[in-house]
Amino acid sequence: MKNFTILLLIVITFNACTFTSYHKINNNLEFEYLEESERKTYKIFGKDKFLKEVSSVDLDDDDDFSNEFKDEEELFDPLEPYNRVMTSFNDYVYINLLNPVAEQYKDILPEQERVGISNFFHNITFPIRFVNNILQFKFAYAGEELSRFAINSTLGIFGFLDPAKEYLNLKKREEDFGQTLGYYGLSDGMHIVLPLLGPSNLRDLIGLVGDNYVNPLNNTSSLKYKIPKRTEQNIAVSVFNNINRTSLNLGKYENLKKDAFDLYPLLRDIYNQNRIKLIKE
Repeated sequence: MKNFTILLLIVITFNACTFTSYHKINNNLEFEYLEESERKTYKIFGKDKFLKEVSSVDLDDDDDFSNEFKDEEELFDPLEPYNRVMTSFNDYVYINLLNPVAEQYKDILPEQERVGISNFFHNITFPIRFVNNILQFKFAYAGEELSRFAINSTLGIFGFLDPAKEYLNLKKREEDFGQTLGYYGLSDGMHIVLPLLGPSNLRDLIGLVGDNYVNPLNNTSSLKYKIPKRTEQNIAVSVFNNINRTSLNLGKYENLKKDAFDLYPLLRDIYNQNRIKLIKE
């Protein structure tokens, strides 16, 4: 318990030094695997798969395969030296601080309760998804999000349960301001790795400001529905949310990391591919 307290204080200290957002730490560190046809950059860095594919392909005769390497070489990444240092820093914090805390937290609280807490946090950040679906003229999706919020906040006991999905098949319609800017044609700009928050880009960094403005769990605006009233409350909520999320995803980041020749380009390219996929949906 003493070690748990010490680690928790360290995590809080690190979080106090950077942006706080309800989802960014784990979303940027723990990417979902893209479909094979959509993640050509991942197969370049997968150890076993890479060796097998290279041994069976003549690069001189396969223009598409050669172009994959050419595209990687020509990628505009002026902040690469800084990004590599920050990736190593984030990796150290995640592996040596956040992960151990999440492991001990998992041993204290059963999975069902942790899933309920995750549902609660997702439900309460409904304004981000609702507003951005409206801004992208996805009115049907905005309606689904509104219905999910109303049902889960009442029948779902403040969002701890998800009867909207379980009984009515109302799906989550994830949208954020970064996706909205991409929808209107704003390019992603240079890649930026944020302290603790992980991979991002200039467009999504601007979008993060918009997310925080409407996010009920962030006190950076004067909207009346904000829950945290002071910065320390904001940090505490963010830290607890991210520890809970990490406890539900233990091992995923490590599984992704173990297949990387070079961690930084792997995380960068998966992030970029994932954002492109989300913006197109």
